[in-house]
Amino acid sequence: MPDLSAALPTTDLEDVFLRVVDVEGKLLAALETLGPVADRDLVLLDAGRGELGRQLARLGARVTAVNFADPADESAVTAETTALPAGESDTVVVPWSGLAIPGSTFLTAADRLLRPGGRLLVIHDYGRDDVWELMPDRRERLVEWSHRHGPFLGSGYRVRVIHCWWTFESIEAAATLLEAGFGELGARVAGRMKRPRLEYQVAIYHRTLVAPPAGVDRLPPPAPDVD
Repeated sequence: MPDLSAALPTTDLEDVFLRVVDVEGKLLAALETLGPVADRDLVLLDAGRGELGRQLARLGARVTAVNFADPADESAVTAETTALPAGESDTVVVPWSGLAIPGSTFLTAADRLLRPGGRLLVIHDYGRDDVWELMPDRRERLVEWSHRHGPFLGSGYRVRVIHCWWTFESIEAAATLLEAGFGELGARVAGRMKRPRLEYQVAIYHRTLVAPPAGVDRLPPPAPDVD
C-alpha cells in the first residue's frame, strides 16, 4: 500500500502529495497518543515506500516494516508475518489497507505479533470530507466501516477521528496537482476551492490485545465505543 490512501498515477506525484497531506502532523501525534509508539517495538504491516515508517522511527519507535508482493494473497501474508516473532510487538500499525478489516488475514497476523497489552492501530480514511469527493467510488464502504454496528466498532474497536488538511501553496497549485492526480474529478474539486486546502479526516481504529485467563481460549469482544 502507498504511504497515502489515494492511489496516484506516479511515485513522483506521491512524493509531492506527501508534502501536502497533514502538514501539521496530526496523524503522527494521534498514533503516539494511542500507542504510544516512542521507545516501543512496532511492526508496520503493508508499509508501502516507507515514509510512515521513517516518521515513526523519528518518534523513537523501533520499527519493523513489512511489505507484501501481493497483499491480496492470504497465504503469502501469513507466511511473511509468521517469519516474525510472535507475541513480542508493543504496537502494530496497519495503514490504509483495504484488506485490513476484522476477521481478515491482516488483522489475524497483527494479533499474533502483539504481546498481551499490545496496541493495534488500523488507519483508514473516514470518508466524510472534501478529499473524498476525489474518490467517490470508495466512500460508501469507508462510511459503512465506521458505523456503530460496522465491522470495527461492532467488534470492540474504538475509533479516533483525526481532522486534518491537504494544504497547498495556493489555489492555483492545488488545481495543478489535483488535476494531475485525479483528472477531471480533481479539476472539478479545485474549481470550487475558496482557500488552498481541503478538509481531510482519518479514522484510527484501535484496541488493546487482552490475554484470556488460563483455560479460556478467547475473550468475547468488548463493548464498542467511540473516542
